[in-house]
Amino acid sequence: MAAVPARSGRLRRTAEGIERRTGLRVEIIGGTLLMSPPRRGKHAGTVRHLREDLGPQLPANLGAYESSSIALPDDEDDYATPDLIVLPVEWENEDDWRADPRHAALAVQVVPGPSLITHISTRTSWYAIAGVPVLLTVDPRKGAWTLHTRPRDGEYQGVLHGTYGEAVPLPAPLPAELDTSGLPLYAPRG
Repeated sequence: MAAVPARSGRLRRTAEGIERRTGLRVEIIGGTLLMSPPRRGKHAGTVRHLREDLGPQLPANLGAYESSSIALPDDEDDYATPDLIVLPVEWENEDDWRADPRHAALAVQVVPGPSLITHISTRTSWYAIAGVPVLLTVDPRKGAWTLHTRPRDGEYQGVLHGTYGEAVPLPAPLPAELDTSGLPLYAPRG
């Protein structure tokens, strides 16, 4: 993942141009353009597994979405595109491409491959500042997950760590648990 600083006020136009010309996924996190290549198979498989486990358990008013972005409140240029996000199903009727992060019931970030710079702490802070109530970070490098809850003052107050095979305990209105058994691991570096 590469980070590129850009002038304020032109960030979104710059990000859109990079996406069109390169096919890279671009986000604006804290005023910095973050670019990442297309997701590798195990990354995509992790997202698919989580979506398939989560989706049927969600209440009828919530849906699990990929490729949906959320905006930083009060900054139209700053946005993130989590790997998976649970939003009210009314999202499907919106014309805007960015959802309000406070409407998200859950955002999921899968750590990129072992050779990529992750910016995980910057992303976690961004989600807390944006007011996303629950963030799940899944790390196929280590076979581990971290659940972040209760954002306040730019930090998550609740942090719970676990390993693959341990169910993630989710707060209401989400299902009680999310299965992590069978999630793929990245091959060791080297």
